[in-house]
Amino acid sequence: MTRSVQCGRIQIGGGAPVSIQSMTNVDTRDEKALLRQIQELEEAGCDIVRVAIPDMEACESFAQVRKKTEVPLVADIHFDYRLAIGAIEAGADKVRINPGNIGKAEYVQKVVQAAKERHIPIRVGVNSGSLEKEILAEYGGVTAEALAKSALNTVRYMENLDFDNLVLSIKSSNVPMTYAAYTLAAKETDVPMHIGITESGTPSNGKLKSAIGIGGLLLSGIGDTLRVSLTDDPVQEVLFGQRILEAVGLREKSIEIVSCPTCGRTEVDLISLAEETENRLIPVAKRRQEKGLRPLKVAVMGCVVNGPGESREADYGIAGGKGEGLLFSHGEIIGKVPENQLVDRLIEMIEKEE
Repeated sequence: MTRSVQCGRIQIGGGAPVSIQSMTNVDTRDEKALLRQIQELEEAGCDIVRVAIPDMEACESFAQVRKKTEVPLVADIHFDYRLAIGAIEAGADKVRINPGNIGKAEYVQKVVQAAKERHIPIRVGVNSGSLEKEILAEYGGVTAEALAKSALNTVRYMENLDFDNLVLSIKSSNVPMTYAAYTLAAKETDVPMHIGITESGTPSNGKLKSAIGIGGLLLSGIGDTLRVSLTDDPVQEVLFGQRILEAVGLREKSIEIVSCPTCGRTEVDLISLAEETENRLIPVAKRRQEKGLRPLKVAVMGCVVNGPGESREADYGIAGGKGEGLLFSHGEIIGKVPENQLVDRLIEMIEKEE
């Protein structure tokens, strides 16, 4: 088991549930936009939000936003150690620094001292795109061994400074390399691991790589907090992170949707029907989870062959026909309604149970 680290109200490691992170992509200097996006991420189920601090103006905006939200905030720092110290003084719950670009050892020491005084953790964030020159020379380029060594070197350096309030991330866009690097590091330290596949790409490709990489690590027992990195709205990172945790059995689904593949018998627009149902059930599922309500199974079926049977097995269900469909509630047929009213009626039934 990894050691326990506290990031605001969220425990990382030490047997705590795996938390979900994302990162804002608005201009940090725009205080209103930053606060709005943090609130959107929190509503989607984000546990910890990381914010880029590129300059002191951003640091000042970060300080104001910190006063207006209770969401744990991580200050993302590159190159300038003074920004890390400024963010810590502004109330950051954690800071992320990259050993490949933060500079001299004395700069790291100053950041460590500031974090120690405020009792907040530091995330050592190693990235394949910014490894130290000497390590690149030693290994002849970016390798899993090089990534692990860079991470462990920094961890040991900080621990020698009598600072063990640490989180570690070792990211690459290469899935096998990332998996190997985390596996190597996990054998050498009990520091909690922040996992993810960096720069994973567009939603379709990024979700695939993240599911394999993050899912593989979680199934092997590695990972205390995660971020799905997508070229997309950060809210989508949070939602897909939840799906990964559900797929590996680390988070219970409050609503499980079962839908059939399309075939020549399908006489409704099942693809749109299933997508609309899934999207509209997201806030419902979140409310049910917060209230501690029992998990639900919802079926969205496309024809009369398996549709009625599957729908009867679910708590609620739709079985489509030609331009219309049947509504099911706990195994009983509620009625037949036009296709364009199916999702509305389904949501109404589910919300009544709240």
